[in-house]
Amino acid sequence: MSTGPQLVPPVEPRERNWMPLAIAAAAVLIVAAIAVFIMQRGKEAVTVTPISAAPDPYATSLPITSVVMSESSNLAGGKVTYIDGHITNTGNKTVSGVSAQVLFRNVAKEVAQNETQQLKWIRTRDPYVDLEPASAAPLKPGDSRNFRMIFDSVTPDWNGVYPEIRIVHIDAK
Repeated sequence: MSTGPQLVPPVEPRERNWMPLAIAAAAVLIVAAIAVFIMQRGKEAVTVTPISAAPDPYATSLPITSVVMSESSNLAGGKVTYIDGHITNTGNKTVSGVSAQVLFRNVAKEVAQNETQQLKWIRTRDPYVDLEPASAAPLKPGDSRNFRMIFDSVTPDWNGVYPEIRIVHIDAK
């Protein structure tokens, strides 16, 4: 009888269980899809109006003045650009919506970015600045309001000069 090493019978390789890995991958995809959905839900659709589009005929009764731009950084590390201004209704209609085309130009003075947005009225409540649609507080003849437009991104080709703002559509009575 031998007291030497004993041979251990070979263990048959077990098949790997992929189910936990598949469940984890599916959970990650679901969480990512929900995050994208939530982030996109609050954004307005970007409208592109042709550069050759005629301004709204009532636009001459809505002069825009005191335009200022500012930037801030968001939590994702990107920049948000704000255009604030003042608008006055010198006409005889009550305005409940204003769409403005904003043209950012490059160094060759060509259009580098073309966006159309609804003007939102600034309603200040300390310490925050609240925005409301024009339909919430229509602009009557003789009234003035401060407005803001928000751009989540501005093309890097922009030349840094204030963009051209054209009123292309008005909802009025």
